[in-house]
This record gives sequence, structure tokens and C-alpha cells, in this order.
Amino acid sequence: MELRHLATFVAVAEEGSFTRASGRLHVVQSAVSAGVRALERELGSPLFDRTTHQVGLTDAGRALLPEARATLAAAQSAREAVEAVSGGLRGTVRLGTMQADALSGFSLARLLAAFRAQHPEVELHVRQAQSAAMAEEVRDGRLDFALLALPGRRNPGLDLTPLGYEAMPLGVHSGHRLAGRADVELASLADETFADGPPNWGTRVAVDRAFAAAGVERRVTLEINDTPTMVDFVRHGVAAAFLAPSFVRDPTGIALVPIRHHAPAFATYIAAPTTRRLGAAATALLTLAKAHVEPGPPPEPVVTIV
Repeated sequence: MELRHLATFVAVAEEGSFTRASGRLHVVQSAVSAGVRALERELGSPLFDRTTHQVGLTDAGRALLPEARATLAAAQSAREAVEAVSGGLRGTVRLGTMQADALSGFSLARLLAAFRAQHPEVELHVRQAQSAAMAEEVRDGRLDFALLALPGRRNPGLDLTPLGYEAMPLGVHSGHRLAGRADVELASLADETFADGPPNWGTRVAVDRAFAAAGVERRVTLEINDTPTMVDFVRHGVAAAFLAPSFVRDPTGIALVPIRHHAPAFATYIAAPTTRRLGAAATALLTLAKAHVEPGPPPEPVVTIV
């Protein structure tokens, strides 16, 4: 089984298209098709369902995909180990990250600048995405590691290094009926109009789980994919939102009301895989990232006010 055939298979699977895979691999489409056919002959099973509109994985293809990624990653690790001995660290690192606003006290730019100064031959690929999607990509090898938000420490396949932890109070306009309250129950918020991130955002998942635990439904009518806009909506009374205090750089016009029971929390982590070994370059960047984490007390459980 040739590595180049596995690489071709992974490219088609991830792109969902032979044409896009050929562009990604910088080869003609006929070479991509030939590589996949060769792999299918060797394995004795079709790997893709081919139609005129899309290319999907067969059951055999879905079974092969994580193994192919792991094999390619192991081969890359072997190359990087030899290169590190013969002439310094080289290779490629694929890093996922949330928006910078969510990484309070952690500067991704400072991390990458320090790493590049030490290892100028390493190619860095950074992509911003939703936390749940990044967690899955770390597990299956599409990302080496990621800076993300998750609602809990129990996440199979991930090694989590805490970055930060904040309870998320309810953010409302300073003239809102709840603005002067010492605290509020989630059950009293069923009729509020909420702004929040998309369904797979770490903050959205944490808040959705808090409402589910309280047995309350809520309406998210304003889905916003950046925190400054969400904060601005709260400031102008357009909607309520659950805001980590670090999100609110300017508190003008905003009241943060603590949640009495089932308070959601914004917990951020460096997420690395537990089921595969990272290459030398990714390991070096991960080690440096952990060294850049601001020291502080461990996350505390949310206290329920009785």
C-alpha cells in the first residue's frame, strides 16, 4: 500500500470531490482517479460512492479514513524525526483556534512569533472554526491540536490543558427589567430574546446544556459568529446574552446578572489527541503553547446559591 495512494484517498474524502482533490494535490484529475482505483483494487473494495453530483464514502471508505490519516501522520513523524537530527526541525503544524476575543490572557500571535523565531523551517497552518468541530478534527487527525472551548473536562480522545474558566452571567441592557437583580433563575428567562453563537460554538453548547439541566427552553433568534457584535447587541438592548466577563471590554450600558442555579461556564483549553502521536514539529509547538499558559488557580466548580 503506497503512501501517495493513501494521501490521494484522504484528499478526495476531505474535499468530497476528485476535481478539488486534484487542485489540493497539484496533480491532474486522472492521476487522482487512478490512485484511488489502485487503492480500491489493492483493498478489494470500493471506497467511494460516485454520482454525477457528489462523491461520498462507502462503509469501507469510512473505516479506512481514520487509519489512513494515522498512517500518513506516522510517516510524517518519521520524516520529521530524521530531519530534526540532520538539520533542524521541519514539517507542518495544523492548529485550530477560536476567536482571539475568547482567549483572554493568551496571545496566539505571541506564541506563533516565538515558535517561528526558534523553528523558521516549520510551516504553520492556522484555521479558525467552531469548538465542537475543532475537537472532532483533533480526534481524527485533521488538526494537530486546537485552542477551544468545551463545557466539561470529560471528552474522549482529547487531552485538555486548561486555559481559562469563567462563570457566564446574563448580559442585559442597563435599562432591562433584570438589570438590578442580585441573581436570576434560568426558568425566569424563557420569554427573553437571546443572541448567541452558532450551535457548535463552545459558549452556545455550555449555555444550551445549562438550560437543558434546568428543564427550560429558550429562543436564540440572533445567531452571531463574533463576540463583539453579540456584546453590542446587549449594549443596545437588542437581545440578552450570556457573556463571560472577559468578553465585555467596555461595560457601558451593560449589566451582568449572576445565574442562581445551573450557571453556564466558559472553559477554554488546549486540546491535543490521546489516540495518536504528534509529529516533532507539532509536539514542539504544543510544548511551547503549554508554557505560554498564564499560571493560575485550577477551575473551581460553579457554586449554587441557596
